[in-house]
Amino acid sequence: MTTDFWSPVKLSIEVAFVSGIWVLLLGLFFAKLMANTTFKGKAVIETVFLLPLVLPPSVVGFLLIVLFGKNSMIGQLIEWIFKHPVMFTWWSAVIASTVVAFPLMYQSAKTGFEAIDEDIENAARVDGANELQLFMKISIPLALKAIISGIILSFARALGEFGATLMFAGNIPGKTQTISTAIYVAIDSGNMELAWLWVLCLVVISFFMLIVLQIMKS
Repeated sequence: MTTDFWSPVKLSIEVAFVSGIWVLLLGLFFAKLMANTTFKGKAVIETVFLLPLVLPPSVVGFLLIVLFGKNSMIGQLIEWIFKHPVMFTWWSAVIASTVVAFPLMYQSAKTGFEAIDEDIENAARVDGANELQLFMKISIPLALKAIISGIILSFARALGEFGATLMFAGNIPGKTQTISTAIYVAIDSGNMELAWLWVLCLVVISFFMLIVLQIMKS
């Protein structure tokens, strides 16, 4: 295989891995915060969390440009701190993948936390466990299967992200060109052999990840 083939594969895995870490941390935090609680405005917040699942990728990419672009306060702050805009960088691909993958992790983890018997958690509190100990030693182990499902689904989603990444991160070979954007360019240029290799690569990786998920559920 040539460097032209492996570069997008390597970049996609790196982006999916780093975004997967962010998705895991944010997903666990907000899922635990929202599980088994009721407050005014909860439905609105959860709707915002889940919006990337139903919005077209182009809309997600547009919103990311508005939020992190050079004309936004956040974008200007990032450029002032790091002396470089975030758009069309490796990190912009991570941000786009994190946004689109977050709902899957959040929903899975929240389902797992809501399935935990509250009496078990209350018993741990009576025995003197603080909230961090309760979260690490009771909540996560009991919801582990749902959390792992969320990790697998969100990683697969991040790995195959296309629309938002293309708009926000661009398609710079060796820098922001992921497998999905590379496939688009290969088809557009008539290089079907290379496009097929990348397609098969994505299919194989996704297939094995979903096989693991199905084995866990059985």
